[in-house]
Amino acid sequence: MAVFRPFKAVRPLPEYADKVAALPYDVMNSEEAAKMVEGNPYSFLHVDKAEIDLPADTDHYSETVYLKARENLDTLVSDGICKQDSENRFYIYRQIMNGRSQTGLVGCVSIDDYLNNIIKKHELTRADKEADRINHVDYCDANTGPIFLTYRPEEKISAIVSDWCKSHIPDCDFVTDDGISNTVWVIDCDKTNTEISALFDGIDYLYIADGHHRAASAVKVGLKRREQFPDFDGSEEFNYFLAVLFACDELEIMDYNRVMKDLNGNSEEEFIEKISVKFTVELIGEKAYKPEKAHTFGMLLGEKWYKLSAKEGTFDATDPVESLDVSILQNNLISPVLDIHDPRTDKRIDFVGGIRGLGELERRASEDMCLAFSMYPTTLKELMDIADADKIMPPKSTWFEPKLLSGLFIHKLK
Repeated sequence: MAVFRPFKAVRPLPEYADKVAALPYDVMNSEEAAKMVEGNPYSFLHVDKAEIDLPADTDHYSETVYLKARENLDTLVSDGICKQDSENRFYIYRQIMNGRSQTGLVGCVSIDDYLNNIIKKHELTRADKEADRINHVDYCDANTGPIFLTYRPEEKISAIVSDWCKSHIPDCDFVTDDGISNTVWVIDCDKTNTEISALFDGIDYLYIADGHHRAASAVKVGLKRREQFPDFDGSEEFNYFLAVLFACDELEIMDYNRVMKDLNGNSEEEFIEKISVKFTVELIGEKAYKPEKAHTFGMLLGEKWYKLSAKEGTFDATDPVESLDVSILQNNLISPVLDIHDPRTDKRIDFVGGIRGLGELERRASEDMCLAFSMYPTTLKELMDIADADKIMPPKSTWFEPKLLSGLFIHKLK
């Protein structure tokens, strides 16, 4: 049974919400972040990427950066830009992008559920990335970025969320520069909040959709606090971390495409001959090809698009990982033909989120790469099946849009 509880969020006042809200820290570099905040002292990037307020030669992982993050967070509150709610509440967060909406509940989940695999994972994490967010959470004494979780739909939860949105005025409602609508409602009814918590008691599992590093870091800070306060009773805020929970039918995974730097010494003819062993190769022409079903791939080579179809027997259909399209391409083409065995570290491969479109693949293939693959998106069912099997997805398997904005909800650890 999943624990999901309301909390006293630190939130921007409605008139500042659009100025505070910012993209997650890990979707841009420091130079890009510095440009984004020009003329906006309230942007949450001043907290999430505090190095932008320090000298250019500052080590991004030094204590100075984390202390600055805490200072900037405290300033948002002391200057009256953000304020902590006086009562524990759930919040509703809706985003609309290109006409498609996703609506989730904002609250806190349990670090014990994470440790006991009630909150299921599907990705490995890197120690260096964890260390950065551990320090950030620890110094700020707060979860500053929400974890993106999903669950199998529950009709009563969906009804509560829908009814509340229809019958209550949003606390804030704004559109970002990229055209994404963001709306927040505050559930300020104790009875409704209690009912929501009780309904999640009947949800067997939650699944991390995005934010594995933030989740792992939040949990490790919670465990650190438990060591610091050995007489804890489990009710303390450090036993929980910030999350937005979406029913899986609210979400859509976009394609996560691949580009390669070379053909591993093969001519175009040799390359096509080699991949034809495992794939049926069909010439499409100059028009970009986007796969219409699983186990098919678009390939851009020499300014021409091809359709690849995995041949029978190429993969084990009973294995939830091996039957993923990203696995099929990696195991039958990228690794054996291109000699790229670790896509996490090999500099000859790069990844392009589907939000950028196939035009970005064509641009990359003509500029710094020579080969591109368009992918059919991984499904939420595949993600959940892999997590349920306690297995790990290959890297760069999923791309979620829109991204949850940071700064709209902050969870203090005490």
